[in-house]
Amino acid sequence: MTESHQQDPAVRASWWSQAILIGAIIAVALLAVGALGSRFGLWPFTTGFTLLAAGTVLAAIGFVTGIAGIIAAHRRDLPQDKQAVWLGTVVCLLILALLGMQFYTVATVPAIHDISTDVVDPPRFDRIRALRGPDANPLEYDSGEPAELQRRDYPWVRTLESELPPAQALDRAVAVLEGMGLEVVNVDPAAGRVEAVDTTFWFGFKDDLVVRVRPGATGSTVDVRSVSRVGQSDLGVNARRIGKFLERFAAGD
Repeated sequence: MTESHQQDPAVRASWWSQAILIGAIIAVALLAVGALGSRFGLWPFTTGFTLLAAGTVLAAIGFVTGIAGIIAAHRRDLPQDKQAVWLGTVVCLLILALLGMQFYTVATVPAIHDISTDVVDPPRFDRIRALRGPDANPLEYDSGEPAELQRRDYPWVRTLESELPPAQALDRAVAVLEGMGLEVVNVDPAAGRVEAVDTTFWFGFKDDLVVRVRPGATGSTVDVRSVSRVGQSDLGVNARRIGKFLERFAAGD
């Protein structure tokens, strides 16, 4: 009777440690399955976001109960359970930290998804229009508040002046896009236009990019536009993509 009573706390502690660790594993699985399922077309991204939210809630519960589990394991001196409790709690914390950074980004970047180096006469898409689908964001550029937000938050997104003649500048643009891992879907030398698609690893979101090359005073002018197909905020991705392109183009990569 006494021996059974002494073993009960260990059994309860073991249950806590196992539950926390299993909860952390399920939370990770929900995040991965939600994102990859959306990428491979098993369900819409809204379903993926629902699974993401469920994983976040489970991670939050796991972190709070994990703290209690760590305290219980140390007070009862149960070394066989400390490792599982700590592992589960740390995994939950990492999930919350990762998603916390995403939420912070959403709160600190402008809620826009259409970025262009030329906000007065932005480059226009051609062949990509047929690839976007009926539910995609419109491609009509809003030169009002979104353009003002872009000027304020991304002042470095501006037209590039190149010494290259237009034909060579267009060839370099194609090479840079391919070097960045984008899928080039249209090259139109007559229009001085290159169109490409970038697909994210998680969720498989697609962003469309167009480069326009025009004759300049001493060479050519290069303008870039990058647009997300879905979502109001792009988390700053389109501006960073354009910045990367401009940097590589200028460096001759």
